[in-house]
Amino acid sequence: MKLLETYILRRVGQMFLVALLPVLAIIWTTQVLQRINLVTDSGQSIGSFAKLATMILPSIIPVVLPFALVIAITQTLTTMNNDSELTVIDAAGARRSVLIRPILLLAAVISVFSFFVDNVVEPRAKTVVRQMIAETYADLLSSVIEEKTFRKLDEGLYVQISQRMAGRMLKGLFVADERDPAYELIYYAKEGAVDDTGTTLIMHEGEVHRKTPDGNVSVINFDSYSFDLSDMTENRGQATLRASDRDLWFLFNPDKADKDYTIRPQSYRAELHRRLTDWILPVVFALFSLAIAGDARSHREARLHPMVSALAYAFAMRWAAFYAANQIDTDPEYIAVLYAIPIVSSIVSIVFLGLHKRLVMPSFIRDRISSFWRRMQERLLAATGRTGGGTAQ
Repeated sequence: MKLLETYILRRVGQMFLVALLPVLAIIWTTQVLQRINLVTDSGQSIGSFAKLATMILPSIIPVVLPFALVIAITQTLTTMNNDSELTVIDAAGARRSVLIRPILLLAAVISVFSFFVDNVVEPRAKTVVRQMIAETYADLLSSVIEEKTFRKLDEGLYVQISQRMAGRMLKGLFVADERDPAYELIYYAKEGAVDDTGTTLIMHEGEVHRKTPDGNVSVINFDSYSFDLSDMTENRGQATLRASDRDLWFLFNPDKADKDYTIRPQSYRAELHRRLTDWILPVVFALFSLAIAGDARSHREARLHPMVSALAYAFAMRWAAFYAANQIDTDPEYIAVLYAIPIVSSIVSIVFLGLHKRLVMPSFIRDRISSFWRRMQERLLAATGRTGGGTAQ
């Protein structure tokens, strides 16, 4: 690789890391905080929470990588243009491949890494997460819930026990079930126990109050009542794996006897085609980023920052691919649409690069964004002026 190509590769690579790490940290933190209830509601240790947080990370990386690359390419090339480096490269008679080759090389490496994470690391991490959650709730009633303390087991399901006896015996049971919008159920029982499978709460000598939305309440006394816990226990610690939890080889040749596959085979088809298209997005995003910001431009030219245009294209394309992948569940014709999105985008970008033309947003969209940005700047300046203090007398 030539010295100039190495220089461009290093600058884009450094900017890629600068853009990737903060965004990845922010998104990862929000995802982790959404699952903190697993620790607070089930009495898990901080070590289990740290393991869960680590397993979440692989599902975020493939999503963030392409956008970080767009920011890195457009920001680096814009800076080089403002420093007249692109002009000097053109004036020296260097081929455009000096810019294109190192950037596409980096994009190709990122695409391969994304493929590895999406198809090897992420399925295993998701399997571990599901297994952790299943094991957490398997013995929740019999070993975790504190005495005389309300505990939320699931959305709309609350439990309190007065005393825990030897084995699995429980005294003074109170269960409030609001999961069904058609009615609310409240159970009282003198005693109860979780069965050996961990999927059923058997209550003795109690009553159940059923309240409908119109306010009517019915009371039923019972000597023995079984309350199903299988939704929380996930079959006694055996997690049910979905299409997104499977590796690529399983998606190519799914087990016909798999319970989840027999219920929703179309989701496995959609997941397979999503996996086969998502990993190439870094290369596609790199191509249209080069078509947008890869040429020397005058400082006097009134235009949007190339990063704005590139990110707008990136978000639009990512949304279109996401929509097409979701529609495959019900309409297999969207498979062709899913593959056409990156192919057409790549061809258009390559044509613009070959013709030495800039890929720009439609004028009416560009003008509206520019007008909006100017109004925001004017309001910000006006607000700063009003709060900047009084004038000297």
